[in-house]
Amino acid sequence: MPGQNALTMPALRVVSGADVLRRVDGNRAVCLDVIRRGYLAHAADESSIPHSSFLRFPHQPSSRIISLPAYLGGEFDVAGIKWIASFPDNPNRGIPRASAVLLLNDTETGYPYACMESSVISATRTAASAVLGAEALVGGREARRVGIVGTGLIAGHVWRFLRDLNWQTSGFRLFDSERTHAERFGRMLTDQGAQDVVVVDNVAQAFTDCDLVVLTTVSGEPHIHEPELLAHAPVVLHLSLRDLAPDLILAAQNFTDDVDHAVRERTSLHLAEQLTGNRDFIDGTLAEVLTGTASREPGRAAIFSPFGLGVLDIALGKWVYDQVAADDDGTEIPDFFGDAVR
Repeated sequence: MPGQNALTMPALRVVSGADVLRRVDGNRAVCLDVIRRGYLAHAADESSIPHSSFLRFPHQPSSRIISLPAYLGGEFDVAGIKWIASFPDNPNRGIPRASAVLLLNDTETGYPYACMESSVISATRTAASAVLGAEALVGGREARRVGIVGTGLIAGHVWRFLRDLNWQTSGFRLFDSERTHAERFGRMLTDQGAQDVVVVDNVAQAFTDCDLVVLTTVSGEPHIHEPELLAHAPVVLHLSLRDLAPDLILAAQNFTDDVDHAVRERTSLHLAEQLTGNRDFIDGTLAEVLTGTASREPGRAAIFSPFGLGVLDIALGKWVYDQVAADDDGTEIPDFFGDAVR
C-alpha cells in the first residue's frame, strides 16, 4: 500500500482539483483508454458495485448527495467510494452545482490512502464514457453536426474530449433553458476553433440535422416527448438520464453501462420498464458493443444512457493518484491515522 511498511501506519495523500486537472489536461486519450479498460474489467466480473445510495432532503427536494462505493480488480485492484453532491441552486450562489470527494482504499488492509477532489474526476469519467459510447455507436470519430442540450460543466468536458480526440464535425447546435448559458458556451467553442456554432431556440432544433446529440441537463423528469426527433437516426448520449419520455426510449435502440444500475431511480429507462413491464427494449451494454456481442442497427436511432458506474471513478482516480504520487505532488499526511487509533 502507498505509504505503508510493516512498522508504520499508512499515509494519506490529499489531491486537489488542480492536481487532478493537471493530469487530465493533455491526457484525455489516456483517460478514455482507462475508462474503456474499466468497462471491460467490470464486464469480466472483476468488480463489485453495490447500488448507489441517494441522500435527499425534505426541505430541498431538488438537492441530493449520492454515494457510489465500488471495487475494481484485474489490473486496477482498488476499492473506493465517491461522495458527490448535486445542489441545483448553487449556481445562483455563484458556485458550481456539483461537489465531490473520492476516497481510495487499499485492498489488503482496507486503509484509505487517497482523498481526492472528485468533481473533475466525475466529470472526466462521464465525458470519457460518453465519447467512448459515441465512438462505438457511430463507428468512428466523425459527426457531421453535434447538438448539445444543457450547456454546463459536463457539456464542456464532453467538448474537450471531442476536441482532444480530433473528432471531425462541421457544426454545433446548442440549447439551454438559460439562453445566456448557451451563448457563453458557444463563444467558448468558437474561441477554441469550433465552426458553425449556433444557439437555437428549442430542444427540437438541437436534434434536427444533428447525427450526435448530447443531453446534459439537470432535469428530474422527462421533457422531451416527440419520437419523431429520432427519425433521422442520430446517436443520443443521454447523460442526464431523465430527459427522454418513454416513447422516445421505445423508438430507439438502447444501450447502457449496467442494466441493473441504470433501470432505477425513475430514469427514463426505469419509466420505460414501468410502462412495458419488461426490459426487452435494452439492446446491450457498452462493454458488449466494445467486444462485438451487441451492435447498432443501421438506420435506427441509438441512445446511450450510462448510469455512471463507481468503478469508473475509482479506475480513473487511481490513474490520477499514481501520476500525482510519482511526482510527489498533492499533500501527504504521514500521521493521519497515528497512534491514537491503535
